[in-house]
Amino acid sequence: MINIKSLTLTYNNKTIFDDLNLHIQAKERLVIEAESGRGKTTLLRLIAGLSVPDSGEITIDGKLATKDREILIPPHQRKIAMLFQDLALWSHMSVAQNITYSHRIKGVSKAKQEQISQEMLKLVGLQGYSTRNIDTLSGGEAQRVALARALATQPKILLMDEPLSSLDSKRNALLRKEIIKLQEKLGFTLLYVTHNKEEAREIGSRFLRV
Repeated sequence: MINIKSLTLTYNNKTIFDDLNLHIQAKERLVIEAESGRGKTTLLRLIAGLSVPDSGEITIDGKLATKDREILIPPHQRKIAMLFQDLALWSHMSVAQNITYSHRIKGVSKAKQEQISQEMLKLVGLQGYSTRNIDTLSGGEAQRVALARALATQPKILLMDEPLSSLDSKRNALLRKEIIKLQEKLGFTLLYVTHNKEEAREIGSRFLRV
């Protein structure tokens, strides 16, 4: 699914990656563990096509996506969705409008948008939340909306960067179980970044320290 070959990256005279080689299988749950500043988020951005390495190759689904400092497959064509610690939900939009934002800018019909939002809300257990304002949601509910928005694009790969770090232990435990269920049901490849060892042990089928 994802193959990284001889990847190197230096930033501000600091070596982030030095000849990194990594193969990630389809439908795998790979947990990336590291302390702050060790390149976890940078690795996700490289895979998504939002950053480029100094050298090396990234192949996705058998197609060369990045070679050295050149983006060969742009981010929107990589079938990748991203969920970061900063959920980037828009408070001036309803829950449904947040979920179908990418569909709206692509000109998808309102009827289809409604269908997608209802399907996604059911998937994450938020039926009846379509018209709710983002500011009225709890932390766990906001996380579910962000997850629904990511899954609405039907990604083959989901990148998650410390997505549950702002939640209390009870909500964290509940949502990580839901993430596993959704990954097993939908079959996407999951790259999950965390420094929480309990999260890592439960979510990961394989682990990588960077």
